[in-house]
Amino acid sequence: MARARFEEPPASVRLSNGTLAHVVRSAYAGGWELAVDGTPQSHVDLDDPTHLHFEYVARMGAVIDQLRMPGQPLTAVHLGAGAMTLPRYVEATRPGSRQQVLELEPALVELVRSELPLPRGASIRVRIGDAREGLARLPAGLLGNVDLLISDVFAGAQTPAHLTTVEFYTAAERLLAPEGVLLVNVADGAGLAFARRQIATVRAVFPHVLVLAEVQVLKGRRFGNLVIAASRSPLPDQWLPRLMAAGPHPAKVAQGAELDELVRSSRVATDADSTPSPKPADSVFQR
Repeated sequence: MARARFEEPPASVRLSNGTLAHVVRSAYAGGWELAVDGTPQSHVDLDDPTHLHFEYVARMGAVIDQLRMPGQPLTAVHLGAGAMTLPRYVEATRPGSRQQVLELEPALVELVRSELPLPRGASIRVRIGDAREGLARLPAGLLGNVDLLISDVFAGAQTPAHLTTVEFYTAAERLLAPEGVLLVNVADGAGLAFARRQIATVRAVFPHVLVLAEVQVLKGRRFGNLVIAASRSPLPDQWLPRLMAAGPHPAKVAQGAELDELVRSSRVATDADSTPSPKPADSVFQR
């Protein structure tokens, strides 16, 4: 008799920067986890793609649920593939959506396709290459027509510096439809120096911005993830109670004057002076 899949050695590949990516059965929730050198990158539940285990991903899902009419297909672009948790979520909740994924590591894509196959019939096109360079190579028909653009790129446990700048966000903004929304995953720790600068940089490009996070993370008291949501159009007021209610709890949504205070004295990041996100301590990922 063949052994159960979770008893087998974890499927793994060596990435171009020397780090090791592997897929293992999740010990804390149904489904699978993709980790790179021990850093959890994605959680996928093949039986229920709407199950968003990581807190920041669930917050992104709560925003996605508010876009356009419920169940209406979206045009989406994902920068950073991971195990393609959110492309799967969009396909499950918005059947017929057209999605493009930009991922630097072809070996990672092949690992995910082999171990965690995408839904049959899903319109999810994966393009290999640097996320920023890939923006310029996307089909011309996407310019000004993207409903959802997600930036969630990590090299190991850090976001590369060139994906944190005003020039990068300006290029990303050109893809969005008038009411399209950009979602950015920002990881930071005590004091939120990097996150404050990222919020200021996004606000230099987009007139309407809000931030979702766990309360203690937003106060800069512990390392964690913040989600920036930005658009050229106002983010509807009715979103706020829905985003709060969606959790995970304790949830916080910051905007307006609260963000003014949060980013006070923070400089906009440029290609000339940007830095990668801070590297978290190993203890952050101990559960």
